[in-house]
Amino acid sequence: MNDTTKPRYILGTVTPVGAKLHPLPQPQPLLPPDILRISSSIEVSDYTRDGVHEAIDQRYWNCIDELAKQGANSITIAGFPIASQLGRKRVLELLDETARKTGAVADAHAEATVAAFQHFGAKRIAVASRWSDPLNKLVTDYLTQAGIEVLTITGVGQWAKQAFSMSIEEGVKLAFQLGREAMRKAPRADALFLAGGAWRSLAAVPILEEDFGIPVVTNPITQPWRLMAAGIAPPVEGWGRLLAGK
Repeated sequence: MNDTTKPRYILGTVTPVGAKLHPLPQPQPLLPPDILRISSSIEVSDYTRDGVHEAIDQRYWNCIDELAKQGANSITIAGFPIASQLGRKRVLELLDETARKTGAVADAHAEATVAAFQHFGAKRIAVASRWSDPLNKLVTDYLTQAGIEVLTITGVGQWAKQAFSMSIEEGVKLAFQLGREAMRKAPRADALFLAGGAWRSLAAVPILEEDFGIPVVTNPITQPWRLMAAGIAPPVEGWGRLLAGK
């Protein structure tokens, strides 16, 4: 889309950190050029309880105001660690209030991920996670509250600093390693969740799906999938079942 073309849809995202520290997690052109992506960051200091609650309490509504002023048609809270530290009840309350205040569709990566598993009828999943054990417990709690059973969850002890310092190559390699580890531990899982966006795990999705014969979901791709499911954007082939609309 050039500068003189009016976007057909404006997709707003509240990100954990700004683009200077961490660019948008999926550089692939998953959405058509007439859908404009905009973002505003809560600049979370870490994925700890204090770090997340401070960022939400102090900066969330400023981000919402900024995105609304730019005409966002939908606003999504990015980051599964953010949602997990807040808890599902608080996330749903934030989404309700955001929709009321802005008139935009309010969503979260966490809720879109839950919807993706429901789309596939997946009730028992394996989770490939890089995060620390305390954060993994909160991720598991969130999914459990949404009616999804976590059969296994991996971990390598990451918090925000470690997550955002990974190179693309390190992240993709880790996505394959932990995805396969999770499936070895839970071979009867209905689906595999590559949790998080910082490791750029999209490239692993179609290969792991072929390896294990089940859907593979990573939370950043659930945001464009929501637009595809609503008929706002077309499906995209080559990046797995979810984005292909299968």
